[in-house]
Amino acid sequence: MRKFAIGAAVSGALALSALAVPSASAATPDLTFSKVVVNNGKAIVVGTTSTVKVPITYTLTRPADFVIDYKTSAAGITLYRGASLSKIYNEMEPDDVPNCTATTTTATTVTESCTEVIALAPQDYLYEAADATTWKAAGFYGRTSQDNDASDGHISTEYGFDLWGPLGSVQVKRAAKLTTNATPEPVTKGRTLTVKGALTRANWETSKYSGYQGQPVALQFKAKGANAYKTVKTVTSGTSGALTTTVKASADGSYRYKFAGTSTTGAATATGDYVDVK
Repeated sequence: MRKFAIGAAVSGALALSALAVPSASAATPDLTFSKVVVNNGKAIVVGTTSTVKVPITYTLTRPADFVIDYKTSAAGITLYRGASLSKIYNEMEPDDVPNCTATTTTATTVTESCTEVIALAPQDYLYEAADATTWKAAGFYGRTSQDNDASDGHISTEYGFDLWGPLGSVQVKRAAKLTTNATPEPVTKGRTLTVKGALTRANWETSKYSGYQGQPVALQFKAKGANAYKTVKTVTSGTSGALTTTVKASADGSYRYKFAGTSTTGAATATGDYVDVK
């Protein structure tokens, strides 16, 4: 599929605006974006390296005679962080052309059901802890025109863009990781087991995971042959996200730590550590 960098049009237009150059003369198109759903209504949880594909669905209504060619013009949904459309601090947008299907056509308008995907690479869009917050959705239309014929001693490039919003919101969260290690193994029934682990979360400034301190984490146990884990106690993560507690060994089974997540950090569940009780 052909790439169309919406961000390039935005950046170009903002650069021209900063230099007090008049915007392109094209009139604002009569576009309506509605029914915007980002990531199926769920939070976007992002780690340090892997690209997260964020699906977006929306409805676009445009004049019947208005053409968006995705060569010199483009429309879609962009996500932004900022107080308002005029105070955008950070934004992310799709690279690919959206997939739109006409659902209603009249003499004057066409209504389309559209889908697009934002490929969210953390190194490209997320730079600091403050990016773990509520992002807003905006409808976008960008256009550019160029005259590269220098035979008359003149060339020109003009950019223009329109934004509509906010049209919804989505929470962006830092991914978390958990570990669990129960010792000694095997253990005599009635003796003390020490269960250690660590809670860490993505640090977008360093592209590494760092300790998440002061968070309640559930220690869970699933007896051999059981279908589900049950919470034994709650442990608070310490320095560097360290977790440690003790329990009495009562039966064969697996221990694990489970973190419910916060407004800025995704949930995490450690792999169970099986303990043989003699």
